Amino acid sequence: MDTTYYDHGTPAERWERAQMFFDAKDYAAAARVLGGLVEEVPEQTGPRLLLARSYYHSAQLHRAEGELRVIVEREPVEHYARLMLGRTLQRQGRHEEAESHLRIASALAGDFAEV
Repeated sequence: MDTTYYDHGTPAERWERAQMFFDAKDYAAAARVLGGLVEEVPEQTGPRLLLARSYYHSAQLHRAEGELRVIVEREPVEHYARLMLGRTLQRQGRHEEAESHLRIASALAGDFAEV
């Protein structure tokens, strides 16, 4: 399959194109653009998080989990990545594993259970 369109342009242009695909709910196309972008700028959290979200919404849960684990390892206080990781694990039926990530995400967001 021809990937020229997905890989064409500057990183900023590809980022914008990926966001447009994501906003249009074409998550697979967004993931195709973002895959190359993440390889090019692996240190940036934004593209990797949107890639994980694209994988999640297109039911590529193992891929989403992999990207989210990279983010959480690098930035343990990234609460949205923790939340997404917990939800991804839940969708895979791994509720016990998900629980700790969801609790941490909740605490990082300031959502504490009232006693």
